[in-house]
Amino acid sequence: MPVGKKLARSGRSRTFAMAAAGSVLFTSGALNAQEIIDLPGEDRWIEPRFEEIYRIGSPSGEGWEQFGNVRKVAFDGAGHLYVFDWQPLHIHVVDGSGGLRRTLGGQGDGPGEIRRASSFTVMPDGRVVVGDTGYLAYQIFDANGDYVRRVRMTPGDRPTTLWEFTPDPAGNALLSAVGSQMLLFQYSDDLPTHTTRPIERIDLAGDVAVKDTVAVGWLPLGVEWLTSGLREPNVFGPRMLMGVLQDGTIAFSDSSAYAIKVVPPGAGVQRILRRPLQPVRVTNRMKEAEKDRQRQEPVPPGQERLMREHIDGLVFSEAVSIVRELGVSWDGQIWVQRRGEGPLDDDGPIDVLTVDGRYLGSYRAGATMPDAFGPDRLVAYIEEDELGVQTVVVKRVLGL
Repeated sequence: MPVGKKLARSGRSRTFAMAAAGSVLFTSGALNAQEIIDLPGEDRWIEPRFEEIYRIGSPSGEGWEQFGNVRKVAFDGAGHLYVFDWQPLHIHVVDGSGGLRRTLGGQGDGPGEIRRASSFTVMPDGRVVVGDTGYLAYQIFDANGDYVRRVRMTPGDRPTTLWEFTPDPAGNALLSAVGSQMLLFQYSDDLPTHTTRPIERIDLAGDVAVKDTVAVGWLPLGVEWLTSGLREPNVFGPRMLMGVLQDGTIAFSDSSAYAIKVVPPGAGVQRILRRPLQPVRVTNRMKEAEKDRQRQEPVPPGQERLMREHIDGLVFSEAVSIVRELGVSWDGQIWVQRRGEGPLDDDGPIDVLTVDGRYLGSYRAGATMPDAFGPDRLVAYIEEDELGVQTVVVKRVLGL
């Protein structure tokens, strides 16, 4: 979808707003002002154009390709793909044609082995960081795959909560959003009480990780699960979604509305990208349908009473959130997946925006959000067939 004067005339308007005590003050001269960019309300459809580069994973392939459970994939700055196979706790590094370069990790207690983990990430220079919940530490490997050291998640044996994390391109650190995908929860009476969903920079320079808040997301009322672990997020409520661009700019979504917040390095929220799409109000019919759906789910023996209590105690959001997934490309695009037809349908259209506030168009409902973005417009998808066989497909985006 070409971008030029035609899109520039399509109704974008710019105002400035400053958040204050739960209200919004519109002003052009405010300190710490937020630029609000209103994008077009009408969808401009993009026809998918992708060039397949390679695919890996086969029951009859080489041993490393016989995947057990691929949890995550990621690219480094050279375009090498990293595949985290959770079953053997291996991370396979794949070259630009799909050939194996090396494998690191593996389950165990020795140097360079992983006790227990469900996520990892890759720095642009090829260093690998594994969130090892068995050691309660971040394990760091160099660009050659050699083990370097561990950085403890907390001082001593203090309980912790681990959320999904991504590299901070600016340095030896990670970025993580409280309220995103939870990787580990350890209950403690003295865990901090959250009144927001902060985005934290996790510095890995020392022996113990040091956290610093770089942005603040909205925390809906009634989600004590962030600290107690005893309550789930509101059904149909807003997810905390975050992506980090290669210059360190953060894009995140934290509300039921369509409002993508942009945070440049070293600053708070400076820009909000909005589309005039309205969240659907949650009805009693939706609530009962969701309870009925959960009642049909298989229940482990002896857990029937607990499941009934869980369903009876469900807390519902007032509105069905619009944004379901968010990804960022290495060339500065923000991909925003909206909800589909039903309140639980995550496969709606995918909007493609730029960080400076241009709307490039939308892929129609049914398009798949990439599991990883890489340099030179590379994307990777984790696919699974009807027999549960996983394949990782690498493509190049064309036409944007």
